[in-house]
Amino acid sequence: MSMEPYRGAGPFPGEDGQPLDQIQLLGLSATGYHGVFEHERRDGQLFVADVVIHLDLRPAAGGDDLALTVDYGSLAEEVVAVLAGEPADLVETVSERVAAAVLRHERVAAVDVAIHKPHAPVAVAMNDVVVAIRRDRSRPPVAALPRAEAGEVSPLEPSAVADPMPMPDDSVTRPMSAVPLLVADDDLPGPVETEPAAEPAEPAVADALDRVPLQAVEAVLALGSNVGAPEDTLRRAVADLAALPGVEVVRVSPLARTAAVGGPEQPDFLNTVAIVRTTLAPRALLRACQQLEARHGRVRAERWGPRSLDIDIIVFGEVTGVSDDLELPHPQASQRAFVLQPWAQIAPHAVLPGLGGGPVAALAATAPDRDGIRWMAVDWLHRDEPAEAPPAGTHAAAPPPFPPAAAPTFSTVVAPPAGTHAAAPPPFPPAAAPTFSPVVAPPAAAPLPPSPFPRFPPLIAPEAPDDPPAPPDRGDGTADPTPITYLP
Repeated sequence: MSMEPYRGAGPFPGEDGQPLDQIQLLGLSATGYHGVFEHERRDGQLFVADVVIHLDLRPAAGGDDLALTVDYGSLAEEVVAVLAGEPADLVETVSERVAAAVLRHERVAAVDVAIHKPHAPVAVAMNDVVVAIRRDRSRPPVAALPRAEAGEVSPLEPSAVADPMPMPDDSVTRPMSAVPLLVADDDLPGPVETEPAAEPAEPAVADALDRVPLQAVEAVLALGSNVGAPEDTLRRAVADLAALPGVEVVRVSPLARTAAVGGPEQPDFLNTVAIVRTTLAPRALLRACQQLEARHGRVRAERWGPRSLDIDIIVFGEVTGVSDDLELPHPQASQRAFVLQPWAQIAPHAVLPGLGGGPVAALAATAPDRDGIRWMAVDWLHRDEPAEAPPAGTHAAAPPPFPPAAAPTFSTVVAPPAGTHAAAPPPFPPAAAPTFSPVVAPPAAAPLPPSPFPRFPPLIAPEAPDDPPAPPDRGDGTADPTPITYLP
């Protein structure tokens, strides 16, 4: 297997328009646990980083001063710490984290990062997979560095780095350190008058995940529960969402019963999808959803374990971003039928943006866990509560029994004298008609109390897509039946 080093995307211009100098760190390697497959998270694999740093090396060279450049020994340790650090699903996220670590050094103007994943689980023969990016002060990384564990010193927090990463225009307004001139004192030029430094710019928002939208944005939330009374929990969770300031619940999908995906043996989940409109920033909406999870008893004790309530943000308008606490769109949404099928029921023309996205209905028909959808209940959100049962051991009073009919009476029959014909006996008197007690109608049942849950638009059967996806072919000339059925 051969692995060619990546030497950057070419020159990067400095303030004078001339290409900046470079420091190249090639072949930095570590065992990392990044990837979307379980065995990648469990066993790990080799990751290699090539880093090309663009900066002005003249001040450090003229003064022979390490403080005026980047300590590439410490920087190499920081890059390796990212490779071996907190797992990420995507190599793209790892490359953004490495770029963020490099740009924390104030003298760096730009950085080229290439992450090699030579043992990626690909079904065809290949030598390497490389993700290469360039980031600078005007186009900063979108993924933040992982937070240090409580009580530990992070390898990404070197004491030599005195200042945090400056704002994009800081490299323009910051004066350059003086460069020693190798000339005689008599030939030194006179002092040069300089313009006063510009006022520092207003702090900018760190990334799009903290940016408050100018108007209400449509977001898609996936809710699930398999602990306690899941249907009641989900019904109350939707009501709690509708009560959040800055959140309006627009549509709620049918309720789907699904087999658990990953994790230990556990009961089936009940899942639903809610479309909301919100004026909150993406990360603020995430915090609000996490508070609702905690209010309903969510305990994060086991990865992919049973959950009293789970709320995930699937999409947030057109926002894309990756951080240690939120990724948009949701990275596993395109593979989760328990999200896609309910979503397609209330938005048949919806499209999942981002890598691996596409029409939601088509993705739902090919999702790996599509056979795990057991059933879908349409009328569940406003289902009336059952009437209160009577106390145990009590029975309704039975109506009085019918009285028996009066017995008929007969005349005595006397034998006639011999040779004579007996007179016809008198006719039997009619039997007395039976009497019945009047039937009293039972009292009417008390009306049911009103439902405490807000009323949303009725869950009518959605219109069919213009081009519904064809059922997947099983390879024998027949197609799998649609896995969704509706309860009456």
